[in-house]
Amino acid sequence: MSSLLPTLFLASVLLFTGCQKDDYEEIIGVCPVVLTTDPSNLSLNVPLDKTVTIRFNTEMNSATINSTSILLVGSDTLPGTVTYSGTTASFKPLLNLEPFTVYTGTVTTSVKDITGNALQQKYVWTFNTGAAGVNMGSTSRFAILAATGINSTGFSEVHDADMGVSPGLRSSIVGFPLGEVINGSVFAADDLFPSGIPAMLLQAHEDLSTAYSFAQNATSPTVTIISGDLGGRTLVPGIYKSSTTTFIENGNLTLNANGDPNAFWIFQMSSDFFTQGGTGGDVILTGGAQARNIFWQMDGSAILGNSTSFKGTILGATTLRMNANATIDGRLLSKNGTVVLSQANIIHKP
Repeated sequence: MSSLLPTLFLASVLLFTGCQKDDYEEIIGVCPVVLTTDPSNLSLNVPLDKTVTIRFNTEMNSATINSTSILLVGSDTLPGTVTYSGTTASFKPLLNLEPFTVYTGTVTTSVKDITGNALQQKYVWTFNTGAAGVNMGSTSRFAILAATGINSTGFSEVHDADMGVSPGLRSSIVGFPLGEVINGSVFAADDLFPSGIPAMLLQAHEDLSTAYSFAQNATSPTVTIISGDLGGRTLVPGIYKSSTTTFIENGNLTLNANGDPNAFWIFQMSSDFFTQGGTGGDVILTGGAQARNIFWQMDGSAILGNSTSFKGTILGATTLRMNANATIDGRLLSKNGTVVLSQANIIHKP
């Protein structure tokens, strides 16, 4: 008889809680559970402006669906607005998600359905965000990466980044050490020491080709057609495409992020590009825009004119040239050609 008492007690608990499936389950005894989430568990390349949704199996008490019962954590707990409709809760972050970040979503046991039944155990899932623009892979360590050579005709500086040539050899790097790499190293495909340099450069070149192709074919958000002189214009984040020679000449080009630090720009250019330099011809960042989120994909050659102040990563197919006193907060990456520096050029990796 004593062995039967625990069994009878457990059956009574299951009957009255109504949240466990057994032979005595009542109609109201269906525990709330999470059926689906969007993004789903282990999703990759989730858009940075994503609103997260959670769908339950039953109607929930909306008073229990709030910012303390539904959490989203990346590098820190993310603030956001939680709403509820039907059987679906929505979490809209106050700011865009961060790129290349693992996020963990949690629905706590404080959520309840309209009959007062609580979630029996917290629901946890993860997802990964994609790029703010273009994933640079292993090329992110370089300020200059060229296929056939790097040529400096005067004193120039590369700061806080590496410089490399592949499949070009060490002999194709000309003008250094007159030019100087500060807080970085210079690599070539025939370097024997330290070990692994040729393989590292090969991977970087492959990653450059991948980034170039991605930028060239990107279509989201909507592509805007541009042409001719971009000087004097202000462009909001997005993708901009030109099939003719494009330049910055009569005035500066302003890129305005409107307060979003993850805002990005991709410029797709199927012809040549140049800046005038001197008065006008610069790239100006406002509204929290960051050089690391600006990408210039160029099928043709690119010339940064005298004294130009330029921003962003140039993903080039052929020759990339900086004229005297031009500076760039960004990268010069040529997958098939040469990078040419002139006099007093300053390159800072973004």
